Amino acid sequence: MTIKTDVVIVGAGPCGLFQVFELGLLDIKAHVVDSLPEIGGQCAFLYPEKPIYDIPALPVVGAQELVDRLAKQIEPFGAEFHLGHEVTELERREDGTFRLRTAKGLELDTRTVVIAGGLGSFQPRPLRVPGAKKHEGGALDYKVTDKERYRGKRVVILGGGDSALDWALELHAVGAAVTLVHRREEFRAQPASVARLQALAESDPERMAWRVGRIAGLVEDGEALVGIKVGAFGDDDGPVDELPLDALLVFYGLSPNLGPIAEWGLEIERRQIPVDTEKFQTSIPGIFAVGDINTYPGKKKLILSGFHEAALAAFGIQKHLDPNARQFLQYTTTSPVMHERLKVSGTVEGAAEGAGD
Repeated sequence: MTIKTDVVIVGAGPCGLFQVFELGLLDIKAHVVDSLPEIGGQCAFLYPEKPIYDIPALPVVGAQELVDRLAKQIEPFGAEFHLGHEVTELERREDGTFRLRTAKGLELDTRTVVIAGGLGSFQPRPLRVPGAKKHEGGALDYKVTDKERYRGKRVVILGGGDSALDWALELHAVGAAVTLVHRREEFRAQPASVARLQALAESDPERMAWRVGRIAGLVEDGEALVGIKVGAFGDDDGPVDELPLDALLVFYGLSPNLGPIAEWGLEIERRQIPVDTEKFQTSIPGIFAVGDINTYPGKKKLILSGFHEAALAAFGIQKHLDPNARQFLQYTTTSPVMHERLKVSGTVEGAAEGAGD
């Protein structure tokens, strides 16, 4: 069966979900395709309990909670989801429309495409020391799905980016002790997180510590992982000491791969898709890209930036679908049309609407 629609969104992460919302406000319905079995993208798959602090009006929100809130927000717009489907082919047809095919044989004919695939196909960068593979999913992991799993445990975290520091700070509240190991003294994380980590290491050194070094090997007791060997970075032959642990978390970042998207004929720049900043259209008219997968001068890889991109992309898509239509910016607080689309009730004391060409 071939599905016919005006818009297909490839990617069901936060930016893809918010794209559904912005299109819905313009009375445009979308189909959403994602290779993962559940919505949420990287947030839900890798960091469901990771705290996020830079979503407007939410001082702190868990990644999965953010996904759940977005899912609730888009309910009025009836988007159709096709989960567990990886889009493997994109064919641009003579009339300017597109046919998408998934690995499972699903076909979608659409007038526009929004690529909201985050980092594309992504995998955590693995710990490359002998014997690490057999402990994955046990004492060694690359994500936190339930922080209660670490209650009362000695946790060692490898890495120096935002994820490593965020989880070091978060697990300090439940773990018996948390030790962060990074190859150098400088971190790639937000300065505020670094300051909090250093303050905790000074005020509560028994339960929070960080050290500079490299992991030189694992310490095992039979089949159990009970520690790591840590040596000086850059000194492979130098002395090492053992750091005991109950759980080892590795946050070396993600290895991004555009996957099939790289074969769709789009302009690609450093494994990202260049877009304009008026409507976030790619090098192919009718194909748009929002979120971490796109690039443009001044690009910042933040969820809130992706939300902004989705709003402008929605107007670009509307114009692409109907080039002669005038576009009106209608405010959700006062517009009866917006209230009808959002399925909310209330008396409106006049509609404040802005109009543009």
